Amino acid sequence: MIDYIYLGLYKFFGFALRILPDKVIIGLMKGISSLAYIIGKKHNLIINRNLDLAFKNTLSQKEKNIIGKSAYMNLLDTVFGIIRRDRISRESVIKNISFEGSDIIQKAIESEKEIIFVTGHLGNWELISQALAIKFDLTLVGVGRKLDSDLMDGVLKNNRERFNVEMVYKKGAMKGCIKALKNKKAVGILIDQSLPIAQGIEINFFGNKATHTTLASTLSRRYQVDLIPVFISTNDYIDYHATIYNPIPYIKTTNQEDDILKMTQAQADVMQMVIEKNPKEWFWQHKRWKVFLPEIYRK
Repeated sequence: MIDYIYLGLYKFFGFALRILPDKVIIGLMKGISSLAYIIGKKHNLIINRNLDLAFKNTLSQKEKNIIGKSAYMNLLDTVFGIIRRDRISRESVIKNISFEGSDIIQKAIESEKEIIFVTGHLGNWELISQALAIKFDLTLVGVGRKLDSDLMDGVLKNNRERFNVEMVYKKGAMKGCIKALKNKKAVGILIDQSLPIAQGIEINFFGNKATHTTLASTLSRRYQVDLIPVFISTNDYIDYHATIYNPIPYIKTTNQEDDILKMTQAQADVMQMVIEKNPKEWFWQHKRWKVFLPEIYRK
């Protein structure tokens, strides 16, 4: 029963988002974000502690409030974007997106080697995968978590596949990514979430110990291809800018453990640089440092 309630809400918002002007939708997002920040005490504590840690207590509470509300705004933009793109054309998806560094991807395509993108929960992270697939005529396989609702997971799957984006779930991600690369599909990996230490590796992130997935590094080393960092941002939630950064070179020596560590730290460094440039667009609600610093999230 609950699945059909979710589906009903999805269709209701889909209809509303199709008929409402952009300015009204943005105003609605701002209102919901402000309300969420007022009542979301649990997540606000996480946001504030993360900001204090990352920026070494240099931000005022006013600055943290602005960033916190924007974090909710980006989440809403991501969710609303999924719904709004349910029935639009491929051309419409990318008409308001500018691309910087396209030659990096074109060069990778022309090399006829495997392509591995790395990105994070910054800006409209759902949009970037679809934008890349459409712009560069790729089939892109992402790694994600299966939704609790099978019905809604199927809806989201169909939504993504309309734009040549497929998913493999975290459980069995390595096998799914290898299969995708063998089939000449690109792979996209979100690299900014905390993992149990048994599932990741220790790196330095904003001057503090954190865990990091080794999936991208392992694939990069195995196939001897550079990793391509790509992130999307916006100033007005209408026009978006996708930036393709210089590739992270693969490393393959006789010391596999050291190779993986160096490539993974390089990913964390790029992620940190992008967050520092766009702090209002990252998902600060996540307990990024909980493995090594669980005490900062306690009241």
